[in-house]
Amino acid sequence: MEEHSKSPLLERSGAVPEAGDDAPVAAHYGDPTREQRALARGAGVVDLSHRSVVTVTGPDRLSWLTTLSSQQIAGLAPGESTELLLLDISGRIEHDAAVVDDGETVWLITENSHGAELAQWLDSMKFMLRVEITDRTADYAVLGSTAPLPAPADAELAVAWEDPWPKLGPGASSYAQVAEEEHPGVDWSWWLCVVPRTGLHGVVEQLEQAGWTLAGTMASEALRVAAWRPRLAREVDEKTIPHELDLIRTAVHLSKGCYKGQETVARVHNLGHPPRRLVFLHLDGSEHTLPAVGSDVLSAGPEATAQDLAQERPVGKVTSVARHHEMGPIALALVKRKVDPAVQLVVRDGAAEEATFYAAAQEVIVRPDAGQAVGRPQGDFLRGQRR
Repeated sequence: MEEHSKSPLLERSGAVPEAGDDAPVAAHYGDPTREQRALARGAGVVDLSHRSVVTVTGPDRLSWLTTLSSQQIAGLAPGESTELLLLDISGRIEHDAAVVDDGETVWLITENSHGAELAQWLDSMKFMLRVEITDRTADYAVLGSTAPLPAPADAELAVAWEDPWPKLGPGASSYAQVAEEEHPGVDWSWWLCVVPRTGLHGVVEQLEQAGWTLAGTMASEALRVAAWRPRLAREVDEKTIPHELDLIRTAVHLSKGCYKGQETVARVHNLGHPPRRLVFLHLDGSEHTLPAVGSDVLSAGPEATAQDLAQERPVGKVTSVARHHEMGPIALALVKRKVDPAVQLVVRDGAAEEATFYAAAQEVIVRPDAGQAVGRPQGDFLRGQRR
């Protein structure tokens, strides 16, 4: 991890550092529930200065990124926000980036663990096109909020990206179980604002003087999970395809031209089903703890004993976990597509002999019959066909 990625806001009194991919910023500043409530009502700002910022300049930038990615951005207007994916040849997600163009530059915001690799890969794909790629993470920091940030008095606000989730974009398709107006993310509002790194502390101080609350990532993660919003650093592993996370709605244009991984995207959508599906979990809060990300998800009957659960084969993994200020402990998990949507699930945290078990009521996000848009049953495309 580069030194510049460690936030100066970690020096604040009460700041508790995050772990894992979010380690360079604070999980909270002493009162995570108050911080989450402030963020939910549009009066909180989250330090995401560890996120990576990559820029693309040049007259071919929009058309070039369109040819490489899952998204159609050739006609992206200045200030308009979207999301794009870069896939491998098998359609699995390699990069996911927030995208906004200011009229001269495309700004890509992604996870801190992906920025350098994203910039290097894009640079390798320039060929003879008129584009220039720069990793700007050392120069710019990111702040997150549920409402647009006011322009700071003494610092430039480079760009602001508004998350399109969960609105269906052009060429998109919903894989959700619920109707659009019933989607938990319908009221989700999320902004990423890019500011000069040298002015980060001053911008936050101005916001606090105006009545905003500095919140940690525990707050933003809880609201994200509640909105069913997948995240690259959490829900994506080496096998993930966009369909499994309902990312066809915001990050994929199904009618655009050829790009790497397009064949898998089209064939799973038209002929098959994704092998796994994202679910939302209401966790039993009686343990007063939360399971770790990566914990096993089990499909076990009501008569299963602790010994049975210790030996049970998992049907999925917890990808995100949070404590919501209203719903309590919640999580996102990827499970096998054929897991019964009505079955009570159990989360197993830890080694089988010493595991802690959490009852988990599942709420379907990606419906089990998603895909197969042209009505030709072919099974799970990525698993192959039976002979």
